[in-house]
Amino acid sequence: MRKTTRRIGLSLRLLVDQYMIILSLCLLQDTEVVGFVQVEKQKFGLQPMNCPGHCFIFYHKVRSYRELPLRLADFRALHHNEASGALTGLTRVRRFQQDDAHIFCRESQVKDEVKGVLEFISYVYDIFGFTFDLKLSTRPEKYLGNLETWGKAESALTEALKEFGKPWEINESDGAFYGPKIDIIVSDAMRRKFQCATLQLDFQLPERFNLSFSAEDESKALQGEMAFLAQPATGNRMSSLRKVPSIWQEVRDKIYEAGFEVDIDMTDRTINKKVREAQVAQFNYILVAGEKEVGTGQVAVRLRDGNNSSLMSVDDLLILFKNEAAAFRNIPW
Repeated sequence: MRKTTRRIGLSLRLLVDQYMIILSLCLLQDTEVVGFVQVEKQKFGLQPMNCPGHCFIFYHKVRSYRELPLRLADFRALHHNEASGALTGLTRVRRFQQDDAHIFCRESQVKDEVKGVLEFISYVYDIFGFTFDLKLSTRPEKYLGNLETWGKAESALTEALKEFGKPWEINESDGAFYGPKIDIIVSDAMRRKFQCATLQLDFQLPERFNLSFSAEDESKALQGEMAFLAQPATGNRMSSLRKVPSIWQEVRDKIYEAGFEVDIDMTDRTINKKVREAQVAQFNYILVAGEKEVGTGQVAVRLRDGNNSSLMSVDDLLILFKNEAAAFRNIPW
C-alpha cells in the first residue's frame, strides 16, 4: 500500500506526536479528545486527526506554484472519544489507522486530482474484489463559506465524476459543513452498505490556516486550495535548482524507489538561498544541478555541514545512500 501510495505521487509524512497533538487540539473540544491532560498549562491528548499537521507542513516554508499539487499521505494511529454505545465492529472504534491524505492544489488542478484519486481508490478496491457505488454529497443546510465557492467545488467534483466514467448519483445536502464530497459505498457479505473511502474538497481550511503559494508572475500570493482524501528512518534528501526540468522528476522518482526521502525546491529564489534553507532544515544531502550538470546526467552533491560539492551520477549517488544507510544500521548502539 505504501509503495502504491508513493507511485501515484503521495509523499509519506511523519511528525512528532506531541506537535501533532497540540495542533489537533486547536480544532476539538476537550471532551472529544481521548486521554486529555494538561501539563504546565499545555494541552496534551492522543492524536485525533492529521489535517492540522499537514497544513503546517505546507505552511512552514514559502511554497511555489511549481510545487503544486503537493500530496501528503499519513498512516499513523488516530483516536476518537466515541461513546461506548456507538462502537461498532471495525467501522466505529476509538483507535484506528487509515490511509489518510491531503492534496494541496490550484483551483485549475482540482478536476485532474479528483480523477486521479478515484482511479487510485478503484485500483486498491479491485485488488480485494470490492465493488462500490459513488455518491456526490452536496451542500448541507449549515455550511461554511459562500455559495459561489460551494458552486465551484460541486462543479469540479461533478466534472471529475463524469470523466471517471462510472455510474454515480447525487446525495442531496449530505456534504461536510466545509465542502462537498464524493462518498464511496461498499457492501459487506450480508449486502449491507457502508461508506468506506471519501474524497472531500475543502476550500475553507486553506483560508483558515492562511495557506498561500507564490504565483506564476511572482508579484502576488494566491490563496491555495486543498482537496482532501480520507480512507478507512533514513536521512532526508533534497534537490535544489533554479528551473526544474523534467529530469528532476525522474531523479526524484529514482531516489523514492530506492527507499529514500527527497524534496524538490521549485521556488524562484537563488541557489544560495535554497542551499542555506536546506542546511537550516537539516537535510543530510543537498543536490544542485544547472544546465551543465543536467546535460551530463550528474548532480552536484553537497553535505549538510560542508561547503564543497562533488559531481556524481544518480546511480553512484544511490550506492552512496545505500552504503550510508547500511553503515547506520550496523552501529552498535
